[in-house]
Amino acid sequence: MFFIFNLNGWQASDRFNINSQLEHLQAKYVGTGHADMNRFEWAVNIQRDSYASYVGHYPMLAYFAIAENESIGRERYNFMQKMLLPCGLPPEREDE
Repeated sequence: MFFIFNLNGWQASDRFNINSQLEHLQAKYVGTGHADMNRFEWAVNIQRDSYASYVGHYPMLAYFAIAENESIGRERYNFMQKMLLPCGLPPEREDE
């Protein structure tokens, strides 16, 4: 998808408005990320969003239950447990 912008009509206030809207979205929704987010945090957000979607959409939950030959309640429980540490323990941080 390509967007064509007419940069001649843009002003500094438009640029500030777009940046402030982006900051507002990042503060409101955790999954949109921020400049200091590392790869592990991003992956955790993606995995948790996926598991929450699976639990929240019954047909998808039923599909996984049939595919894994488990009950729907057991699949829901497994997904909820996976939401705790979806990507394992966080890596050790290097203090600089």
